[in-house]
Amino acid sequence: MNWQAIDAVAQFVSSIAVVLSLWYVAVQVHRTNRIAKLSAQDAATTALREVTRPFTENAEVARIWRLGLEDLDALNDEETARFFHAAFQFLKAMETIHFHHVYGLMEEQIWRGWSNLYKHYLATPGLRFYWERRHDLFSDRFQQFIRQLELPEDRLTVGNLLGRQLPRS
Repeated sequence: MNWQAIDAVAQFVSSIAVVLSLWYVAVQVHRTNRIAKLSAQDAATTALREVTRPFTENAEVARIWRLGLEDLDALNDEETARFFHAAFQFLKAMETIHFHHVYGLMEEQIWRGWSNLYKHYLATPGLRFYWERRHDLFSDRFQQFIRQLELPEDRLTVGNLLGRQLPRS
């Protein structure tokens, strides 16, 4: 075998090695993107879970949230302030989830569920009242998203999940 033949074989082997290396990198990038999406979806769920955890652990906080969603007049000034704080935290968690969706970090079918949840909660009188007064605390992109939402007439939230407003306690 002469040097030209050896050189040709070496170039061929090098070409195969480059193709295999590129294939390996592509597989790793795909896996990394998938892991990033799953992590983002988990972070979004965790964010909302952390905001709503007090509603399941503290009956008084749950009562304020439930009543505030449907009837702010049923709350005294201190309770209204607590509701507004919870509304801010809830909407910020929603904004984070929306951010993940916008940047492609969330599967479309997962996003659809979150978007449907937003519609129902933003249709409540209490959250609507808060949003109309404090929407400037949120990104322009999120404000635009909220403006284009079609709110349901028959909203279902913790305040009326059974199709009627739950009794005041």
